[in-house]
Amino acid sequence: MTSTAYPVVSQLKRSFASSLTQRLAVPNDRSTGATFRIPPGKRSFIVKAVQSYKVPTEMPAIEAYPMNGGHGIYSYAKNSYHQGQAIHAVKELIKEEITEKLDITMFPSSDTFRIVDMGCSAGPNTFFAVQNVLEAVEKKYQGQGLDHCRLPEYQVFFNDHSSNDFNTLFTSLPPNRNYYVAGVPGSFHVRLFPEASLHIVISSYAIQWISHIPKELVDKSSPAWNKGRTYYAHAGVETIKAYADQFAKDMDNFLHFRALEVVPGGMVLLTIPGGRWDGDSDYQILPNTLHDLLESCIVDMAKKGIISEEKLDSFNVPQYFPSPQEMEAAVKRNGSFCIERIECLHDEKKQANPKEARAFSSHVRAGLEFLLSEHFGHEIMDELFDSFTRKIEENEVFDLGVAFKLLVVLKRNESLLIN
Repeated sequence: MTSTAYPVVSQLKRSFASSLTQRLAVPNDRSTGATFRIPPGKRSFIVKAVQSYKVPTEMPAIEAYPMNGGHGIYSYAKNSYHQGQAIHAVKELIKEEITEKLDITMFPSSDTFRIVDMGCSAGPNTFFAVQNVLEAVEKKYQGQGLDHCRLPEYQVFFNDHSSNDFNTLFTSLPPNRNYYVAGVPGSFHVRLFPEASLHIVISSYAIQWISHIPKELVDKSSPAWNKGRTYYAHAGVETIKAYADQFAKDMDNFLHFRALEVVPGGMVLLTIPGGRWDGDSDYQILPNTLHDLLESCIVDMAKKGIISEEKLDSFNVPQYFPSPQEMEAAVKRNGSFCIERIECLHDEKKQANPKEARAFSSHVRAGLEFLLSEHFGHEIMDELFDSFTRKIEENEVFDLGVAFKLLVVLKRNESLLIN
């Protein structure tokens, strides 16, 4: 696992960049290493800027969970069809929201319009998600009667952890794209971009990944210890609370940093596998049902002695599927965004058959194999997922688990004051 610290240098640069050079009047020709004395009248500016920067009291240990790279049989690129379906399902809704809610008069047409996909991974889905947004933005500008030469240029950032397979991503770029491309490695739980530099942030099926497993889940003295389990769906109340609390903290960080990075009037568009409006138990949503089955396969291997009980007790899947109410609460806590839309969308029911079972098994393997093999060893992966495939077939998963996704549309308030 890799750890990522807060980008302190970037934070300080944000405080200084807009006015430091002008206020200090640093000569452009000053050689490196030459003595430069700051006039007394300028010193207070630096002191105040440094004092205003608050270093977080607790630096979070952020772990990376890369999807399987490349184009192999279990790669994310070949096993992310279901995420692609979700992007297609919200396509028209996102276009509608951009058409109705994005006020492009706030953005000079001569500027570069910047979009980022956070948690882009290595498959083709990110290109579809970006194209959906671009089409809506272009239509919006053209609707203002602007001719082609007055339309903004587009820059798209693809963001994920540094362990993501960016090579596969960039070798798969659409050849006829109408935007400039840059990769931005790093966790979206920290600051990634300069202040007010982004117009639209999108993220599809990535927010459910929590930054790290709460330590109490593997603490034998804690009431939240998740002994004999790898997930929270049927765990104890304290375990579920630990997951929910971690997601809430991560969402607070995500929104705080996006509020700094997104221009006033800009938008954040999130598609998340999630729960329901009615407040019922979310145990029977499809992702939880699949995780329950995978957990049972790991428990079976522990009973057979293939893996140790200690290994079982110290592994937890770092995913949490939020309800609409939890997302709404996070936005209200942050206070920098207006909620334009939160909608819970029901997926079409799948038919249980061997082909669909294999497809879902490969889908889960593409997303979790790195974590599982790091913890339990690569040599058991084939046996584990063969067992998983059989259980999907035998347990009528698509009748037991109902699939939902959340579309969350936020608009940045027209103020850069951050709480």
